[in-house]
Amino acid sequence: MGKLKSVAKNKWYINGLHFECQQCGNCCSGPEEGVIWITKQEIEKLAEHFQMMPAELHKKYLRKIGLRVSIKEDPRTKDCIFLTRTNDKPGCAIYNFRPTQCRTWPFWSYNLDSPDDWNIAAQKCPGINKGGLHTFDEIEKKRNL
Repeated sequence: MGKLKSVAKNKWYINGLHFECQQCGNCCSGPEEGVIWITKQEIEKLAEHFQMMPAELHKKYLRKIGLRVSIKEDPRTKDCIFLTRTNDKPGCAIYNFRPTQCRTWPFWSYNLDSPDDWNIAAQKCPGINKGGLHTFDEIEKKRNL
């Protein structure tokens, strides 16, 4: 049995999971504090997008947590500072440059630990258990980015 098949055999989501983003902004919103990890390469791309030096981007939009870097949040709401609202419709000011963490939601390890964890995430995210089927292989690829 190949390694992937052996790993797959132990995963509860072997038959895939349904998810379709509802563009509600809940994954980017408080009320609890969170972290949005961003890599050096992602920082460089974002700095280029904003036409600023990475150090300036750090000062304005990022915070250091231990040895890692996270996008800042609005201190009042705990929303990601790049979460926008136009006519009460949420959006992302850096959608094309958003970090891997954002691009791989909801397929994060702690959401995939068990069906209960997946369903807990679904309480905040209306796109979980809706829409198209993401295969086991697609999910694992996102988890390993």
